[in-house]
Amino acid sequence: MPTLAELAAAIAPRLGSEADIRGDARIEITGLGPIETAASGQITHLSGRAYQRFLPTTQASAVLLREADADACPAAAVVVANPYLAFALVSQLFDDAPAVPAGIHPDASVHPDASVDATASIGAQATVAAGAAIGPRARIGPGAHVGEDSVVGADSVVHAGAVLYHGVRIGKRCAIHSHAVIGADGFGFTPNERGELVAIAQLGGVVLGDDVVIGAGTMIDRGAIDDTVVGDGVKMDNNVQIGHNCVIGEHTLICGCAGMVGSTRVGRHCVLAGAARIGGDQPIEICDFVQISVDTTVTRSITEPGIYSGGVLHSPHGQWKRNALRFNQLGDLARRVARLEAEAQRAR
Repeated sequence: MPTLAELAAAIAPRLGSEADIRGDARIEITGLGPIETAASGQITHLSGRAYQRFLPTTQASAVLLREADADACPAAAVVVANPYLAFALVSQLFDDAPAVPAGIHPDASVHPDASVDATASIGAQATVAAGAAIGPRARIGPGAHVGEDSVVGADSVVHAGAVLYHGVRIGKRCAIHSHAVIGADGFGFTPNERGELVAIAQLGGVVLGDDVVIGAGTMIDRGAIDDTVVGDGVKMDNNVQIGHNCVIGEHTLICGCAGMVGSTRVGRHCVLAGAARIGGDQPIEICDFVQISVDTTVTRSITEPGIYSGGVLHSPHGQWKRNALRFNQLGDLARRVARLEAEAQRAR
């Protein structure tokens, strides 16, 4: 087991700041735990004020925290500028995901015209189609499918059951989780003179940059003509829907059940919280550094950074019903107010 000193030395170069130990640096760390339930031998973190009350009684052997909290720590302290980032880096050192040997499983199907690096791994029942390229140390999980002419970059993982359609390009160090579908047709139809819906061929592809994470069950549609593009460092949660020809800027975070219609453009370093929705009559653009709150619907472009909200806060059911009825009366109320203002103006 690593000592506290070894952990601090391992994470300090990636923190961009010091990891200063207060206490016994020779303690062996056996794992991680939440601050309120961590046991002896484990390391925890104090990253938010809501958890500060647990610090005096924590049973952890070490705590990642800020300088301001160090004096109240009953265990060894590792003083850092960003405890949550430090915790993320420490967690990687304890990652116990099983190692997967290089090679092609006997039950996998790899087309003779596909290219698979000798250091890559292709799992049981996985399929790699003609013209596909699997890069160094990439892993294609059991039952996953990589379509024709698709590319999976070095050190990327396509987990069990995930599907890459044809013409999908995945960068380096990406993770595509189970049952994600990358490159399905965009939802494009137009009616003919009889009202029958005619499909618009989706001729583009999907391009994912480096260090992208795609959650389980997430769907990213291929472009109609140009590609759908996801920038470097983007992280998507489970069950996200990205329409055709969307462009997602670098290091944007998209939480579970969020979705956007085709041709939406989202800037860099944005956050779409759970169940956020983007769609309107015209293609919508979201500038850099925008946060969209939970359950918010965006129907117009946003040109200024900031936090935008549009959901209705929960309330007791009876109160919610009364307010819903009042909401339907807002048009009449607005007209009455305008009439009263006009009468007041004439009376002056």
